Amino acid sequence: MSILKLKPSCKDNLWGGSRLKEEYGKECEGDVLAETWELSCHPDGYSTIANGEFAGKTLKQYIDEMGKEVLGSNCRKFKDFPILVKFIDAKENISIQVHPDNHYALKNEGQSGKTEVWYVMDAGEDAFLYYGFNREITEGEFIKRIREDSLVPVLNAVRVRKGDVLFIEPGTIHAIGKDVIVAEIQQNSNVTYRVYDYGRVGKDGKKRELHIEKAIAVTNFHPSVKDNRSYPHVAKCGYFTVDKLNLDGAIMQKMEGYVSEETFVNILVLDGEGVICDSGQAVEYKKGDSFFLPAGVGKYTVTGRCDALVITIPK
Repeated sequence: MSILKLKPSCKDNLWGGSRLKEEYGKECEGDVLAETWELSCHPDGYSTIANGEFAGKTLKQYIDEMGKEVLGSNCRKFKDFPILVKFIDAKENISIQVHPDNHYALKNEGQSGKTEVWYVMDAGEDAFLYYGFNREITEGEFIKRIREDSLVPVLNAVRVRKGDVLFIEPGTIHAIGKDVIVAEIQQNSNVTYRVYDYGRVGKDGKKRELHIEKAIAVTNFHPSVKDNRSYPHVAKCGYFTVDKLNLDGAIMQKMEGYVSEETFVNILVLDGEGVICDSGQAVEYKKGDSFFLPAGVGKYTVTGRCDALVITIPK
């Protein structure tokens, strides 16, 4: 069994919607589904294998049993599983937040920092993402605006549409605006410092915690500049490489790939349906599916009609 279909861990954050259930076939209890952790070995939410002899076991349990060779030689530089892949449905604005780098996070949180990329899967007519500041500000102004609930006017609001990509480095203030669905590929971390939350309250009736002091310590107060240097990839950094797969079912009906000894492959299906095959197995896929192909399995093919992201770990 070398094509592992994954079942995600589901999160019901209060800003979430229902589209991941209704349009992407995700199963969870409750009406709200904000995030699905599609490829995860993070203790806050493991993804689970849904097919074959390992069905019912977490991806982490599979790796522990099979050995780290299934991750590939490019993962040897990481102490833990290197990445976390999510679908996010923001029905409402997500809190304004910032992530630390590795140095600060390891020292203060006991886990890695967070570099991430957003791939916009769908967006409403007036949808936007917050990405850094629209001008340079000082630490003092940052603190003052947080206290006065006036942070939003100095944020850089980027209008987005389906297919847009935004790479977010640690220290970049950011947030997903309402009516946006994204695929998020990030370092394997769950460290987020919330600085503004629109005055909302959680399930306990209290305002959610802010992390002002830590945010001040890690935030870059200079305007952010969109980075397009990953071409021809969707995104590339020291932690992950993201490529796009498009099959229209007519002119382009088949893609042949190869999983080397260097890295596993995660295939994240954004739309479509078809079959993924290797030398001894064929697995059907549909919109919203996520697959893990262990390092070293060799040739595989994807046929049908699909819009997908192919995620690997670089040297």
